Amino acid sequence: MPQFMDVHHGMQGITADQLMEAHRADLAIEHDEGVHFERAWADPESGTVYCLSAAPSADAVQRIHERTGHPADEIHPVPVSI
Repeated sequence: MPQFMDVHHGMQGITADQLMEAHRADLAIEHDEGVHFERAWADPESGTVYCLSAAPSADAVQRIHERTGHPADEIHPVPVSI
């Protein structure tokens, strides 16, 4: 399944607990779109959050993020990894 890296901006001050809460919200409904959120990272100082997922499309990733209240600002396909 294709992988995607999505980026969220404007989340200055996000804590590890808040990141985990947002990730768990995504996990709770990811099956509705055939998405699997694999991992998330955050830089509280810049307010940037990154999420790696396996999904049928970028639109499926965005629909899950929109439903959980944190739409992505950018979604990039990751066709090559090592």
